[in-house]
Amino acid sequence: MLPAVDVTTPGRATRSTWIALAVLMLPVLLVSVDNTVLAFALPVISEALAPSGQQLLWIVDIYSLVLAGLLVPMGALGDRFGRRRLLLIGSAGFAAVSALAALSPDAPTLIAARALMGVFGAVLMPATLSLIRNLFEDPSQRRTAIAIWAAAFSGGAALGPIVGGFLLEHFAWGSVFLLAVPVMLPLLILGPILLPESRDPAPGPLDPLSVLLVLATMTPLVFAIKTAASSGVSLLVVGCLLVAVVAGVAFVRRQLARPVPMLDVSLFTRPAFTGAVLANLLSVFSLVGFLYFLSQHLQLVSGRSPMEAGLVLVPGLVVTIVAGLVVVRIVRHVPAHIVISCALALNAIAFTLVALTGSGGNDLVLLAAFCLLGAGIGAAETLSNDLILAAVPAQKAGAASAISETAYETGAVLGTAVLGSLLNAAYRHQVELPAGLTDAHQEAASETLGGAASVAGTLPEAVAGPLLESARTAFDSGVQLTSGIGAILMVLAAILAHRTLRQAG
Repeated sequence: MLPAVDVTTPGRATRSTWIALAVLMLPVLLVSVDNTVLAFALPVISEALAPSGQQLLWIVDIYSLVLAGLLVPMGALGDRFGRRRLLLIGSAGFAAVSALAALSPDAPTLIAARALMGVFGAVLMPATLSLIRNLFEDPSQRRTAIAIWAAAFSGGAALGPIVGGFLLEHFAWGSVFLLAVPVMLPLLILGPILLPESRDPAPGPLDPLSVLLVLATMTPLVFAIKTAASSGVSLLVVGCLLVAVVAGVAFVRRQLARPVPMLDVSLFTRPAFTGAVLANLLSVFSLVGFLYFLSQHLQLVSGRSPMEAGLVLVPGLVVTIVAGLVVVRIVRHVPAHIVISCALALNAIAFTLVALTGSGGNDLVLLAAFCLLGAGIGAAETLSNDLILAAVPAQKAGAASAISETAYETGAVLGTAVLGSLLNAAYRHQVELPAGLTDAHQEAASETLGGAASVAGTLPEAVAGPLLESARTAFDSGVQLTSGIGAILMVLAAILAHRTLRQAG
């Protein structure tokens, strides 16, 4: 007689599990709404606070920069002290600091508030994906749950322009940050009731030095990219890159040497895992870089109101949601590496369309390009996150979620830092200022398109007209350049994904 074989079947999710998932979507919606609203509020913030080009980028970047640096340690902290507990703490802090950001009187204060939002965002975000990993044991249901999680990001992005457009047309720019309060209140009330607590039964020790090494890697890296794009390569840029490399190497060596590392870097020896992380990062890179220039073009070049600009983006964002849900069925019949590489190729086509539209690009072409980009983002994000989570046991879900979230936020940082900085540099090189401007007007108009629009509003039509025409032409010339670079990067990403993800099927 053959010995009995114990086959364990993953448990199926119940109705209460799906309700808990709905509660978990609230912070995800908030973070995605915040990112999209901010992109659309940039022109209004430029006029209200008169930030420099660098300050404008830091308003966008500082949140993702802090978030990317703290996600891994906060994911490990959630594994140790409880993921639900960290989720509730982070949600309360995020809502409170968002309210403070709404009252910022100048650009430096807003940058500081955004940094604090990044701290609390890092506390809450790994908990959402790691709780999903523990709530859904069945692989098929987990993939559907992750598709819904990814769709919540896109849904928030779709809601952000509409709600944000309404707020920007009727209230001050600070109102866009106050959205966090009504969104977080239901989570803080229902979370303790519906969400089960989970943690790693054998967590590793806290490691403050590893936290410092992560920050010492990310901060100078992004600063070097931004500075090189705006001012060229200098000793400061080279020095920052060296610090980032040294700190990064020290972090990896420390993790390999520790019995229980904060981040299991040995996971990156698996090509499929590394490919999934890179697909995640590069998808977000393309989305954030695209939104950075598209939101400004629609408002400051095409002359649309914030609400109208938001409505133009809705079809592409709906496509993102649909693609994330449909790909769950497609991947049952088509290998994941083929689906993800095709999705990244769609991103390349989208950037190519923008690059070929010429100065003063057609809004319908931009809409079509964003729909293609949305399809690629929705498919690539869903599958890459599923591959990352499937690579680790459930008790290490916090660490895996942190890796996934770090890739997401690093992509957001680099999307703005690389494409945004290149766009600003091209704008400054191309813009031609009319004679007769004061030194203050020259400085503001030469920094950003929003600055030029603000200056033009104070000038006679005879001077304002040529200034706006030159600024808009310079901006769209920069968009063509950065879109061409984005297309090349996405082609390389598609090739990389196809080769590395073959092991995943």
